[in-house]
Amino acid sequence: MNQEERVMTEFRNLFGKLAWLNKSKMEESLKEHQSSEVHCIEYIGAHTDPNVTRIAAALYMTSGAISKIMKKLIRKGLIESYKKPDNKKEIYFKLTERGADVYRIHEELHKEFQERDKAVFEQVTPEQFEGMLRFMESYGRHLDEQIRKQGLEIKTD
Repeated sequence: MNQEERVMTEFRNLFGKLAWLNKSKMEESLKEHQSSEVHCIEYIGAHTDPNVTRIAAALYMTSGAISKIMKKLIRKGLIESYKKPDNKKEIYFKLTERGADVYRIHEELHKEFQERDKAVFEQVTPEQFEGMLRFMESYGRHLDEQIRKQGLEIKTD
């Protein structure tokens, strides 16, 4: 296995381990909600004037799928839709009090996981962080270009 293959294998292994390790705690704390719903709530809670297009792009999902999730979240009383006075066409979303509770729980879990993993990150030098970030940003730009070549569009904040 060459270095490129090792890096990709390690990325997949890390992601898989994180997902597996965090899954039971997430499911226990947010058991009434699907993962996709929580990710939408997370995006809405962290961004100003989120709409279907922005959420879909950020979560790499279709607008149709996000629209269905938004309807479900509205029915559950977790989000509300609104329009701006200067733009009656576009629909935006905001968290209700119940949605904000879900957002807070999710954020607290992320902080808990970050604290759990702190010992590893404390060993990383600023230079190592810079190198890792440069690589991920470069690889991200490459993937963005490949997505554009396929005629898809990514709109991130």
